[in-house]
This record gives sequence, structure tokens and C-alpha cells, in this order.
Amino acid sequence: MGNLVLVTGAARSGKSEFAERLAEQHKGIVTYIATARSNSQDRDWQARIERHRQRRPRHWRLQEVPLAISACLEQWNHPQNCLLLDSLGTWVANTLDESDTDWGDRRQTFLHQATNFQGTCILVAEETGWGVVPAYPSGRMFRDRLGELTRHLGAMADQTYLIVAGRILNLTEIADPL
Repeated sequence: MGNLVLVTGAARSGKSEFAERLAEQHKGIVTYIATARSNSQDRDWQARIERHRQRRPRHWRLQEVPLAISACLEQWNHPQNCLLLDSLGTWVANTLDESDTDWGDRRQTFLHQATNFQGTCILVAEETGWGVVPAYPSGRMFRDRLGELTRHLGAMADQTYLIVAGRILNLTEIADPL
């Protein structure tokens, strides 16, 4: 069985950089799965994507996969592989037009693939829901879907880290499961 690692935290907290540091320690092949969709009309978004690209080592494989992340886990499922998936929040946002039933099926398939991955699987997820309840249905749907997904992953993960203000908290060591 592999090693499932969840790295979660707020926006700009350093979670992607920490996840990349974890992946750099891996002795085998690293595949970076980017869930962001390029948008040439949004310069800020493109700059964010470019910063991530520049940080990654050139020898890592890259797959840009906005939806079919479960297929990637299945494709690269080998004990020597390390997958770094960044990010689950973007993936959830990409699925907001799906019905609850379709989302539930997609989520269950992903959870199955993640827990049965034989190598190292590092998942980056944004923490959401620490503020006011979103005023719009799509915002509430995003918050609820991502919150539920990270709760399931946190319970299943071999290691869970929370990144806050550039500080790393190893939740596996300091926190009791619910």
C-alpha cells in the first residue's frame, strides 16, 4: 500500500510549496497533476500558473487534468511513482455544473483510487468555510463539496498537514481524528 498525504490550508499559505518539497524527497518518478484550466483572458490567473511552473523541477512529468484525475491515479498507480495533485479546490470548482449524483460518483471513484494508490500520492486542498456562509448557491455548493472531500481524505490519509501563515502543522502528530 502507498502513502497518502493531504496538505491543506488557506490561500497563499504555502501549501503548494510544501507539497512540492515533499515530492522532491521522493526517489522515484514524480508526476505533477495540475487541475487548473488556462485562461488567456485572465492575466493574474496565468501568472499564478506560471509561478507554479517555474518552481517545478524540469524532470517532473506534468499532466494538466481539470476533471479526470481518477484516471491519472489509475494510470500512474505504481509503487515507485509519486503523484502531486494541485489542487482539489480547483478540481471541485471544475465540477460545480455536475448534479449531486454525478459529483457523488466522481468523488467516490477518486477516493477509491487515492486510497488504493500504491506509490506516494500528495494532495493539495484549500481550506474553505472558515468565514461567512456564501450568499450564492454555487459558493455554498463549492464550500460543502470541498469541505466534505477534505474531511474524508483527512480521515484516510497517512499524513495530514495544515499550512497556516507559512507555518506547517503536522495534524497526524498533534490532532485526534473525529
